[in-house]
Amino acid sequence: MNNTRHNATGVFKSYGLCLRFPPKVHSLGLWENKDPFTYSLPSLEVQMVFIFALTHLLHYPLKRLGIPKLFAEILAGIILGPTLPKKFSDLTKRLFPIDTQGVIGTLTLFGYMLFMFLVGVKIDLSTVNTSGKKAFAVGILALMVPFMVGNMTSQVLLKEFIRDKDDGSTASLVFVSSLQSVSPFVVVVMLLKELKILNSELGQLALASSLSSEVLGITLAFIMNTLRSFMDDHSLSSALQRIGLIICFILVVFIIIRPAMLWIVKRTPEGRPVKDSYIYSVILLILLAGAFTHWIGEFPILGPFIIGFAVPDGPPLGSALEDKLDSFVSGLFIPLFMTLISLRVNLQAIDLSNPYAISIVVLIIVVFLAKVVACIIPACICRVPFKDALALGLIMSSKGIVQMSFYSFFRDDQAFNEEMFALLVTSTAVASVVIPLLVKQLYDPSQKYAGYQKRSIMHSKQGGEIRIVMCIHRPDNILAFLNLIDISCPTKESPMMVYALHLIELHGRSQPLFISHENHQNPEESPYSSGVVYAFGRHERRHKGSICALAFTAISPRKLMHEDICTLALNKTASLIVIPFHRKWAVDGTVESEDFELRSVNCKILDMAPCSVGILVDRGCHQGDLSQQQQQRVAVIFFGGRDDHEALFYAKRMAKSRTSGIGLTMVNFIPMVCEASDEVKKLDSAVLNEFTNVGGEEVVYVEEVVKDGAETALIVREMVDEFDLIIVGRHWGVEFPQTKGLKEWSELPEMGVIGDILSSSDLKGRASVLVVQQQKTTA
Repeated sequence: MNNTRHNATGVFKSYGLCLRFPPKVHSLGLWENKDPFTYSLPSLEVQMVFIFALTHLLHYPLKRLGIPKLFAEILAGIILGPTLPKKFSDLTKRLFPIDTQGVIGTLTLFGYMLFMFLVGVKIDLSTVNTSGKKAFAVGILALMVPFMVGNMTSQVLLKEFIRDKDDGSTASLVFVSSLQSVSPFVVVVMLLKELKILNSELGQLALASSLSSEVLGITLAFIMNTLRSFMDDHSLSSALQRIGLIICFILVVFIIIRPAMLWIVKRTPEGRPVKDSYIYSVILLILLAGAFTHWIGEFPILGPFIIGFAVPDGPPLGSALEDKLDSFVSGLFIPLFMTLISLRVNLQAIDLSNPYAISIVVLIIVVFLAKVVACIIPACICRVPFKDALALGLIMSSKGIVQMSFYSFFRDDQAFNEEMFALLVTSTAVASVVIPLLVKQLYDPSQKYAGYQKRSIMHSKQGGEIRIVMCIHRPDNILAFLNLIDISCPTKESPMMVYALHLIELHGRSQPLFISHENHQNPEESPYSSGVVYAFGRHERRHKGSICALAFTAISPRKLMHEDICTLALNKTASLIVIPFHRKWAVDGTVESEDFELRSVNCKILDMAPCSVGILVDRGCHQGDLSQQQQQRVAVIFFGGRDDHEALFYAKRMAKSRTSGIGLTMVNFIPMVCEASDEVKKLDSAVLNEFTNVGGEEVVYVEEVVKDGAETALIVREMVDEFDLIIVGRHWGVEFPQTKGLKEWSELPEMGVIGDILSSSDLKGRASVLVVQQQKTTA
């Protein structure tokens, strides 16, 4: 079979390839005296294993330097390609013979189609309308400014530097400027996840801007592809026919397929899995859409991508498709796809003395700088700090899988020659390393939580309103937090403002979502957190005047949930964040389950919180409304220090309520030999005197003189069956004579030594525990 094509440099090349019919798929193994690599199946298996192993081998040391996996995939392809000396290239030619590359290429392209379908599923187009003027301006300017600057630069380069110019070289430079101008949404999402700033303010702005840019970019890409087709065929009727078919396809998707997807969602009961027959139907649509767009001359990924928009994001359908496809597609197909693209790169083809190569490098740099400036200007006008605006420009200028795929498609069509292709892939590899490192230096989301202002219970207005953020991960957290509200004894004179934040893991969508349920009269109208809205709204109505509750929903990756929590506490000027303990207890006192991801989130909150933090250990013994039960017994354990001061001031609010029905006991552990300084003793005494002066018959003061941590542990263990709630300071990193020797036995540093004892899995008792850490202050 012979094929003759015309490339961008105007040189004709002829290719010849002999194919065997019927194709040889698999061999008889060692019993057949033939080279197994002449068969497609063994070759495919070895190629996949080799690429997979090399990619991970390169990524393992590079990730410790903060270099993303994309660079390892490109580097693996270059190593396996024709760039290295002949000894190595001969080996790779044996591993990747030209007659087998079509098989693995087809397989990876199919994986890329599924990947782009999942990208479409995870995109919520409705957010384009709510992205705001700032994000819209950044997104549009980030595309149009570099596109226009790039085209003008192309014309100047063609006129001044490139002497041997033709229609192919002109079109190639236009395609380069177009590809360098786009900010694909999926590339931005992957970079933000890599940098772990998906939930940050800058991340949210970048997502909204890239989505606005994506919508315009898709339109621009369609126009460019149609223009390229018209230039090739010189037929206006065929170009108009292509446009008409695409419009008809989009109408079918949103008029017929989208309602069908919504029907599937309605047919699936809440909490139940989607039927396999529905999943198979969606996959069949993906294949048909890919075949259709390929048939009309568009990129084969366009059809699956548009079908993805028709699938409702999130559970149940979007999440089900992601569960079944994403791990296999993102974990296997995409690394293979990226490496195979890079496999075609020949760095030896780059000749920087060639004006054409210099023009490409200049064009890439000019477009990059234009894009960064186009993002900085509107961001600064909207009062975004310059460093953040520069980081935004770099994020919007990132390169990734979308650009690489288009490089490959244009290379297949001979729109890019070997040199241009190598330069573009190399620029993507450089950007994948440089941009994340620069953004890390420019932007630190934790800086905004620095405790320059004192936001704690101790420093809040005494007797005034206290603002608390309560973080709900599981349904059983709701009752535990409502019980804590009741036992905290809010009154009309000393009310409590509760921000109930329901945290849901991001699944089946790309963008984090934050919802404010300001009106909780009709919670069933909201698709999220209806139980949380109803429970806290009902509690507010029952305690009218003493409690005000607002419910929120945050849908985000589990590893980044602390960003939503800390941001809400910062914006609402909360004095306390209450988070649930990662262990769930059964009624009999045994540990029912442990959530180690939740533990990781809790540790991040303790490090970053803009206010005080409390970890609530709910033993599951209170299965009703505490306001309707008998007197509740609460104990406060005191050793000294900032965290214990915070615990005392929280308990002080309970003691002030004369009609609360709360029996409060303060247990002061006094060392036999006091090693504290006079200043610390004076401060501790002042806090204790202020607490005891609140007084009342139901406030009991107990002193326990102990020698070391062993005696303290014995007394603390005996308290778990005497009280309903024990409040204790965390004071991690501060060792008292009363707790000496306990740190070595501590399993949970985030709980402190006493909290670790009270939350131990081998300690059975009815007392719930609140471990308090006072706000970490910078100054």
